Amino acid sequence: MFTGIIEATGTVQKMERRGDNIDFTLTCPFTSELKIDQSLAHNGCCLTVTEISGESYRVSAIAETLEKTNLGKWKEGTEVNLERCLKMDGRLDGHLVQGHVDQTGTVLNIEDQNGSYLITIKFSETGVYTTVAQGSITVNGISLTVASSNAGEFSVAIIPYTWEFTNMKNVKVGEIVNLEFDIIGKYVTKLLKNNAIL
Repeated sequence: MFTGIIEATGTVQKMERRGDNIDFTLTCPFTSELKIDQSLAHNGCCLTVTEISGESYRVSAIAETLEKTNLGKWKEGTEVNLERCLKMDGRLDGHLVQGHVDQTGTVLNIEDQNGSYLITIKFSETGVYTTVAQGSITVNGISLTVASSNAGEFSVAIIPYTWEFTNMKNVKVGEIVNLEFDIIGKYVTKLLKNNAIL
């Protein structure tokens, strides 16, 4: 379980394809604090640390993960948002995030609002995936508040701190981002659909 509060960014150093899977080697500021078998969210996707060597560590993404997320588009040098799992004795500064990417979205527009940025993202509004204004959404692992919500798209406002200290500053129009929708909203929507209320 995560909170969507990014601790640091890491950099992809190496990629090795093993069948349909890819092993990624990355570096980050807290590599020395990691442990084998630890869960670590990469752009909001929970991956297991499988190897640590000096300043670098390795994680693996299976074919299903590569298909459902933007990890398959990574290259050597890609900057990745990182978050270690939630400690239960701490404050929940973001919102409850599982590290399970629901789908990807496409960046439609990035508007500079004199210091902050309004980013509009298109997604497939099917099943239980939906957004509401002032609700929570996770974009590339970042817990954000939905500024506006329309059919199949939403906007989020990025404050200067988040812009500077995450990989959002590198995102371009047309780029694919990872999305995890609010877990409570997903359960409520599914229950309502199953009872034919929606």
